[in-house]
Amino acid sequence: MSDVVRAETPLDLTLSESELEAYREHIAAFIEETVETAGADEAIIALSGGIDSTLTSHLTVEALGRDAVYGLVLPSEVNRQGNMSDAERVAAELLDIEYDVVEIGPLVDAIRETVPEAMVAADADRRRTAVGNLRARLRAVLNYYAANSRNGLVVGTGNRSEAQVGYFTKYGDGAVDCLPIAPLYKQQVRQLARHVGVPEDLATKTASAELWSGQTDEAELGIDYDTLDSVLALHVDGPLSPSATAAELGLPVEVVERVGGMYEQSAHKRAFPPDPGPLY
Repeated sequence: MSDVVRAETPLDLTLSESELEAYREHIAAFIEETVETAGADEAIIALSGGIDSTLTSHLTVEALGRDAVYGLVLPSEVNRQGNMSDAERVAAELLDIEYDVVEIGPLVDAIRETVPEAMVAADADRRRTAVGNLRARLRAVLNYYAANSRNGLVVGTGNRSEAQVGYFTKYGDGAVDCLPIAPLYKQQVRQLARHVGVPEDLATKTASAELWSGQTDEAELGIDYDTLDSVLALHVDGPLSPSATAAELGLPVEVVERVGGMYEQSAHKRAFPPDPGPLY
């Protein structure tokens, strides 16, 4: 999608300083308890250079200490060099944690060269999506290889906005042991990042999953994050109807309905695989 829809009057989801500090303490305590309960020695975090992984890694270091956090920077040929530089900057300069860089391009190439032709989509867009999701799933494989090797837990970096509309790869970046910033809408992620001292250039940078070259989150979603957050807060998570939400935000009702549809269609991503239940 190339046209990004923006609300005329987006909802202000600003958290107060006291609320931000409460979230900071709440999330750090959650991380500490989760790792301790699992009997793990450390947290494993994939660092992308984006705001979600940057905030999550900051809070994880606050919770566990830098010696108990291991970062992985997992670039492929479609990643912008600036983002990978930011990921290493976060690990080496801002947090001073142990980390490694593993190029996933050879792994992607090995799989693509190995699979039978019948597995390759004929449609170019579908093929691009499949390869993009393959990159995300290979990152998950490496995260768990590190976690198993080092007795660690994989700490996820997904936020509330993306979870509610299914904007993550099932068994890719969705394959984690815990999701510390999952209660926060995207604009609140930025607020908390500033509150804990994340540099402004990282707090405001354009979000991209970088599953293929030139991708940005808002362009693919077709809606900017402030608008998405607003629709979710009022309609999906809130009590308003599509028409009332559209009127409140100055949006076409079709946009609100589309977000609602994304929430419903992605329900399977937020749940364990279904089963028919016991016969008796």
